[in-house]
Amino acid sequence: MRIAVTGANGLLGGEAVRLLGEAGGHAVHALGRGPCRLPAGPYSYGSAELGSGELEAALQAFRPTHVLHCGAATDVDGCERDPLMAWRANVDGTAEVARACRALGARLVAVSTDYVFDGEAGPYAEEDAPNPRGAYARSKRCGEEAALLLAPGCAVARVAVVYSGRPGAKATFASQVVEKLSRGEPVRAFSDQRVSTTLAASGAAMCLELLLETAYAGVLHVSDAAVLDRVAFAAAVARRFGLAGQIIPVRTAEVQLPAPRPLRAGLKVARAAALLRNKPLSLEAALDRFHAEWQARRAAP
Repeated sequence: MRIAVTGANGLLGGEAVRLLGEAGGHAVHALGRGPCRLPAGPYSYGSAELGSGELEAALQAFRPTHVLHCGAATDVDGCERDPLMAWRANVDGTAEVARACRALGARLVAVSTDYVFDGEAGPYAEEDAPNPRGAYARSKRCGEEAALLLAPGCAVARVAVVYSGRPGAKATFASQVVEKLSRGEPVRAFSDQRVSTTLAASGAAMCLELLLETAYAGVLHVSDAAVLDRVAFAAAVARRFGLAGQIIPVRTAEVQLPAPRPLRAGLKVARAAALLRNKPLSLEAALDRFHAEWQARRAAP
């Protein structure tokens, strides 16, 4: 198979490229913004800006049979400050990937987010009606529709609160909990935001299985299985790492944030659990793997 992964410098895309390299037997083309930040491996790499036409041209040149589209503008507050950028990356960027897949007859899985829901009555199942709030959420929801409309047989895989302990992985809420408590610093966490979380390695494995081993079309939730508030998540991370320290509950309204956050969010994953061989992880299993990744990163030269 010829497999392209967009957003390859990000958490989910980077894990997908790693897993494909470990599996072998595929021609893999990783696409990201700017220089490659991935470890060396059996893949080619190209830089392409979302929404510029570069991504569509790169896909046309590589001619993949399968595409995992992880590329996105994910800075929620940055999208709120610059909605034109959000639209260009998350709508135009997804549309150009979908157009290329349509022209090539390639299967597409496009990654999306729990932010497409308003957070009034979560956790949400795939059939629940989206009601996005804010530029990031609205642009991601429009990106979903672009993929589903333009790429026949497309699947949209929704994740939430992605984190990783891999070397080179960008800072996330989970990694900041470990780093701050390790330094004896307090951690502030929202007590009124209920979320699903997604270990990047698990989310990538589910997305790749969905892409390569199924013909599933439509929306599928592929986060981990637990739904909990961020204070409870921070406490669970601290327990697994054996870290003491102060976790300070904060209400979202107390913090001046440019973009709205869904408060009662989270994703129901029963459909993915029934469909996929790679099952959504329990919180305990996800944190065990996160801890192992973190220990391996510390031991790396």
